[in-house]
Amino acid sequence: MANQFKVFITDFITEPLDVERNILGGVADVVALGANSEADFQDKLRHADAIMMYHFLSISRATIETLERCKLIVRCGAGYDNVDYAFARARGIPVANVPDYGTEDVADTAIGLVLSLARGTHLYNQLCQRGTDTWTYTLASPLRRVRGRVFGVIGVGRIGTATVLRAKALGYDVVFFDPHVTDGRDKSLGVRRAETIEELLSQSNVVSCHCPLTPETKYIINTNSIELMPRGSILVNTARGGVVDPLAVLKGLESGILAGAAIDVLEQEPPAADQPLVSAWRDPKHPAHDRLILTPHAAFYSEEGLLDMRIKGSQNCLRALSGVPIRNVVN
Repeated sequence: MANQFKVFITDFITEPLDVERNILGGVADVVALGANSEADFQDKLRHADAIMMYHFLSISRATIETLERCKLIVRCGAGYDNVDYAFARARGIPVANVPDYGTEDVADTAIGLVLSLARGTHLYNQLCQRGTDTWTYTLASPLRRVRGRVFGVIGVGRIGTATVLRAKALGYDVVFFDPHVTDGRDKSLGVRRAETIEELLSQSNVVSCHCPLTPETKYIINTNSIELMPRGSILVNTARGGVVDPLAVLKGLESGILAGAAIDVLEQEPPAADQPLVSAWRDPKHPAHDRLILTPHAAFYSEEGLLDMRIKGSQNCLRALSGVPIRNVVN
């Protein structure tokens, strides 16, 4: 006999669905749609009782309008800018996320990227692999010891806080900017707080972005922002592509204000081949070729983190279908 409820997974996760069915199988039929676009699933979600979605596709107002009995849309990840959560609320549909699945993984990646640039390992590898007559430490000079350098963090939610603690342990002088946290966060973390983004940027030798993408944070790192940073700084973005203007990064690398940059997230993924930052990164004659690290939206990934996304998303669907309070509602 068929279950009472139906849970649809829009994208990313396909059969086998043993993780999801182990949690939901007693109450719901779980179906992975394997969609490549919103159009692929728009007509299939009408009778969904709960929806699990990932970061590759979006759920817009047009899809939400078709939902007849949906009790929850859960974004199995931290960011939720790819679902119209405001309209969903207007329709009485909660939207939740899984904010803690990759906290350690993203923070570890951000720190790894920073150290690869700050200690010159990426540059050494690039130059030596390509072939050089000079096999010496001076290839990446001047490098500075990380202890005492200023490490700026934009956003101290779960991932930002984890990054702060890791940077602090390395000896960085850590400062953060986050207008949404209450007084005392600096005291509890044992770091400094900047009152404005300008104050943070003007003193930071390293800037690591850990804020959600909102109208407030759209291109919070832009050409003017980078021009405030000390010459020879490092920029890392493992948050959302729209937080950083890629053309500003390109200009920063060309001017030398940025000694290096590492970008895990872009607004269009995968990026177009003619995207200027990507084109420069692939050009051996451009400074970005050796001083820019691009990774394919992978900072979140570990096998354990991937499992957390699936388990926690499924558990929240079970809560919604069972009539108990839903966790991590964002709207």
